[in-house]
Amino acid sequence: MAKGKLSDRQTEMIRFIGRFTDDKGYPPTIRQIGEAVKISSTSVVNYNLNKLEREGFILRDLKVSRGVRLAEGALHSSKRPVKGAERISIPLSGYIFASEPVLVGDTAQTAGDEVIELTRDLISDEGDLFALKVKGNSMIDAMVSDGDIVVMKKVDRARNGEMVAVWLNDRGETTLKHFYLENGRVRLQPANPTMQPIYVDPARVQVQGKVMLVLRQLN
Repeated sequence: MAKGKLSDRQTEMIRFIGRFTDDKGYPPTIRQIGEAVKISSTSVVNYNLNKLEREGFILRDLKVSRGVRLAEGALHSSKRPVKGAERISIPLSGYIFASEPVLVGDTAQTAGDEVIELTRDLISDEGDLFALKVKGNSMIDAMVSDGDIVVMKKVDRARNGEMVAVWLNDRGETTLKHFYLENGRVRLQPANPTMQPIYVDPARVQVQGKVMLVLRQLN
């Protein structure tokens, strides 16, 4: 690892990334790093992270929202070197519609034998994981855009506020939305001010998975 001189703030960034990752099991976002070191501008945070990457202190994957991790041997609060991260393969199982609900027959739902590879520090959950490519922009204000990939954990229940893939069995349709159970009915809430929520009977909703990680499509 390179031994270039770091500013006090850059050293603080390294230590925060190490502490946060140790505590949470996954890396912080750029915004969380900025808040920790009292930098309000994400571009300034990016500038410092780019320098840390060039110096060999961190590794970055710009395709994911929590794509910052410490390189082996980087400084952090416990003064221990970071172990090499375990790599995992997740099947890319098809598409999920972040739009108005779409009939399954309208678009292919399976994607053959494709997989995506991630490091365990990006997603530490041991559950049954799969990935889906997003079509549509109903969740754009939740930082999920058309063409992104969402890594899902297979579940059949959801808590209020979770972003989930749901099957509407009375319509034969599938969609990606925030889930809320309120007043005896389910509200499927888009994260797009131009779209209205969908209200359905709980008996008509089958939760198929919840979002654990978003892999951004860079244009």
